[in-house]
Amino acid sequence: AVVSTQSTGGGLVLIARAGAAEPAPLPFPKINSVHSLVAKHVTKDKWDKLSHVKTKTSGFTLSQAIACAAQFDNQHVGIYAGDLDSYTDFAAVFDPIIQEYHGISADAKHTSDMDVSKIKGTIDPNAPVHSTRIRVGRSFNGFGLSPGITKQQRLDLEKLLKSALESMEGDLKGNYYPLLGMEEKIRQQLVDDHFLFVSGDRNLIAAGMERDWPEGRGIFHNKEKSFLVWVNEED
Repeated sequence: AVVSTQSTGGGLVLIARAGAAEPAPLPFPKINSVHSLVAKHVTKDKWDKLSHVKTKTSGFTLSQAIACAAQFDNQHVGIYAGDLDSYTDFAAVFDPIIQEYHGISADAKHTSDMDVSKIKGTIDPNAPVHSTRIRVGRSFNGFGLSPGITKQQRLDLEKLLKSALESMEGDLKGNYYPLLGMEEKIRQQLVDDHFLFVSGDRNLIAAGMERDWPEGRGIFHNKEKSFLVWVNEED
């Protein structure tokens, strides 16, 4: 209830008004991966406090985050973040899971060192190199991560990246190929090149990563096929 005051000729009168009641917690989920970190750290007390919370960026919930651990019995960790907000809104769950999984303390800080001279290889310099692959994953501020991204956010991100990638010049100049409506000839060539990513992984499905498939997904590569970008594939 909200209490306010109102002045009268004889003094002050307290007025109580009914406020919005807190919703009852959602039923505590059955977590089938009983030995997972989710089962250990998603307690009834934490669930009761967080079950109705929805993140600002994508409206993601704790129920969605732990869907894999709830559905399957073979998860070790069992949780996915739906967006950047998930790490703060559900910090009571994410923080201890991250700390235990990585073996770090609560006050640990991420450090970055881009000095390539410190990289020490173990490959024989005289050995012939058949192929080399460098893979980098990037997420974008303001957009949900794959488990939580909305359909419109996914389409907007695809449009943004398509424009950026197709503006590249020189040896990076190439074409973007959306999965939706892809010509069979192009699809088969991408399969033959081992470039095409596909749907069907049950963990990704349960985590919400394959919603609206294949809309909003695609592949960019340069002419030499030495530079490849997957758009909205996983994270």
